[in-house]
Amino acid sequence: MNDVMQYAIVGLATGCIYALTASGLVVTYTTSGIFNFAHGAIGMVMAFTYWELTVDRGLPEWLGLIIVLGVLAPALGFLLERLLMRRLHGATVSTQLVVTLGVLLALIGLASIRWSPTEPRVLPQFFEGHQVGILGVNVTYHQLVMVGVAILVAAFLRLLFYRTRLGIAMRAVVDDPELASLNGADPDRVSAASWAIGAQLAALAGILLAPLVTLDIILLTLLVINGYAAAMVGRLRSLPLTFAGGLALGLAEAYTIKFLPTDMVSKVRPALPIIFLYVVLLILPQARLRAGRLVTTRRVPKVASGRESLLGSGALILVALVAAQFLSGSWLTVASAGMVWALIMLSLVLLVGYAGQVSLAQMTFVGLGAFAMGKFFGGGSLLGIVAAALIAGTVGAIAALPALRLTGLYLGLSTLAFAQAMTVMFFKDERVFGYGGRLAVNRPSILGMSFESDKSFFVLVCVVFALAAMGVLALRRGRFGRKIVAMKDSPAACATLGLNLTFTKLSVFALSSALAGVAGCFYGALRGQVGSNDFEMLNSLVVLLLVTISGINTVTGALAGGLTFGMFPKVQGWLPEAIGRNFSYLGAGLGALGVARNPNGWTSDLSPIGDAIRKVLHLDRGDHDDPTSIDLLESSDETQSGEEVRELARTSS
Repeated sequence: MNDVMQYAIVGLATGCIYALTASGLVVTYTTSGIFNFAHGAIGMVMAFTYWELTVDRGLPEWLGLIIVLGVLAPALGFLLERLLMRRLHGATVSTQLVVTLGVLLALIGLASIRWSPTEPRVLPQFFEGHQVGILGVNVTYHQLVMVGVAILVAAFLRLLFYRTRLGIAMRAVVDDPELASLNGADPDRVSAASWAIGAQLAALAGILLAPLVTLDIILLTLLVINGYAAAMVGRLRSLPLTFAGGLALGLAEAYTIKFLPTDMVSKVRPALPIIFLYVVLLILPQARLRAGRLVTTRRVPKVASGRESLLGSGALILVALVAAQFLSGSWLTVASAGMVWALIMLSLVLLVGYAGQVSLAQMTFVGLGAFAMGKFFGGGSLLGIVAAALIAGTVGAIAALPALRLTGLYLGLSTLAFAQAMTVMFFKDERVFGYGGRLAVNRPSILGMSFESDKSFFVLVCVVFALAAMGVLALRRGRFGRKIVAMKDSPAACATLGLNLTFTKLSVFALSSALAGVAGCFYGALRGQVGSNDFEMLNSLVVLLLVTISGINTVTGALAGGLTFGMFPKVQGWLPEAIGRNFSYLGAGLGALGVARNPNGWTSDLSPIGDAIRKVLHLDRGDHDDPTSIDLLESSDETQSGEEVRELARTSS
């Protein structure tokens, strides 16, 4: 009986932390309409700051708490709202998602520069060494503090929302910002206050959670992310349900340790919050899942003709053949890596850019492809590539099942949960990559031709990208392409026309995953060996951010994003060690902040070049309405609102 009580107390204490961090998410979402994916990173940064003030610099704990919770955390929340989030009001869910993910990665990069991940750190518990007996169970003072703080925060939020002018204004802004403004409420001030409070709650959760785990940047960020599941229980609106969800999650974690076999605990417990989130998303009533639809602020450009895409792909292969003669050594490796990343990002153009189905798990499918290539058919054959496409495509279709009822933010959260669950339960399993943690992946041998040399491998990857790009563009030109764009623009209209959106969603997820799996074969072959760290969930975020920065609606955007990412190792070598080591997170994160200004990506600024090329080659059809949409491999001719739906209606009838 004492064991049951002991685990219950531990679970309640941990659940209180999840409830705290989830409450911060709810406060910011309900007042601004923006789901803050950077919430966990804010808690992590504040926990490290508290450690530096109290442990490293020797300030008293009470003074450290005042500085962090009373000054730094609310200041950070205020600045984020004033400089970034205020610009996102009225923006699409996709733009909001990318910008907040950019903040998350930027904070991880900055924290890694300030506090070296290789240096061990320990944050002591509050009242270290003191405990008290309750119902025959020894309870530490730190656990009592966790429970007490959660109760106080719940009471504070209740009073704030129902007994103060600011809290009433927060609730009014949620229901009708314009009406609240007419009655004297300042929506900007209310939003800034909510972000300051949300950052305080994230900091409080991080400080209380850090003593229970190793003070690790990634680990602490992901642990605070576990509060997402509790926030979903409250449907991002109800604080009482959010607290109940946090407590339920904490108890589930504790009793997992109690009742599961020891060899299973290490695998199941880290994934339990993610499984919890996945289950909540699946069982919530459909009417409750209305956090937004992933749409774009721009109309999708018409796809290039077959002649245009053939000429563009031929030009790319020709450039690759010439470049292979002049590039050597590390620069050839950089170019090959850039083309591999471009192939990975091309799979996101199909899924996110064309179909509007967000995925935060693309590197998971890349990992499945690398795994299949290394495990089956000798580790470098054409059959291995086929197996990679089949396995990744099948798993992608299974992972897409929640997409049948989820959109926008909720779909992003479900793919995030899937990616983290695969990391914990599959990629970190010693049987997947071998007991050494690394799996050898050979370079392919196709039709008796070996591509072991760096030059031949680079040309091969360029040819594969060119063929894949032509395939994606051809797919977009066909009926299926019109269907996925129409689904993105207006799912309701497509359903009214009798289109089978279930099959369409599953198909586009499967095709995108299969393409990512093929890219995984070349990713593994380029590196020679792969391990679980290559396919972490955060790596999927970096890839998504970089292709969005370049232009996720176009093949040119994927090519530019891949080549940019391929240059990262070179840039890292030119920077100081601390900055270079974290440049992928820092560069992608800071770059994503510009998406709020230009959702089309920076390649949209290359439109005059594409226009000139078409005129020289006599490919200009003379009907370019919006030059910002020009893609070097695609036409700049834009669709009018609903054109894809009307075309499908005509062909269906």
